Amino acid sequence: MNLRLLIPLIAISALLGLLFIGLGMNSRDLPSPLVGKPAPAFELEALEDAEHILTEQDFIGEVALVNVWATWCSTCRAEKPLLMELAAGGIPIHAFNYRDERDAALRYLSVSDNPYQVIAYDPRGDAGIDWGVYATPETYVLDAEGVIRYKRIGPLNRQLLLDEVLPLVEKLRAEKLRAEKLRAEQRASDSRRVAQS
Repeated sequence: MNLRLLIPLIAISALLGLLFIGLGMNSRDLPSPLVGKPAPAFELEALEDAEHILTEQDFIGEVALVNVWATWCSTCRAEKPLLMELAAGGIPIHAFNYRDERDAALRYLSVSDNPYQVIAYDPRGDAGIDWGVYATPETYVLDAEGVIRYKRIGPLNRQLLLDEVLPLVEKLRAEKLRAEKLRAEQRASDSRRVAQS
């Protein structure tokens, strides 16, 4: 066989093989390069108040979830009762309203419950790109220092919450309490040392 015909045939076969493997993957299982890294910076208007500018600092300071949602997303509506349960159980939830119309989002929240403490309005998806959003809904777990510790593409469900999300939230809260206790002990030790000198 002619070598000039063989090389393109091998290249096409390899490309088709990669495509076949990719089609077999579940997009919800895609690893996120952001897990283990600080939440990406952003500067967006608050959904409810265009004069108020939010940044990633508004999502940081406690163990929290960040949910990416839109009114046009039917699975976002389907997972909302679970988000309401989490919020009622004391888990802070922040959000990006993603590629949506502000009026539609405000109407939606006015006629249904709102589980979110802070909602950043991302109409063009700019922050979503930096956060690696593939689709809505997506949910992240942030530790108290603002490091992304978990990402879920697609809607949450009760089993996922019980198996993955809630145990991680409890673990991160325990880590935060231990760190606060160590800092308090260090401050007390430093105060005693200063008082004795």
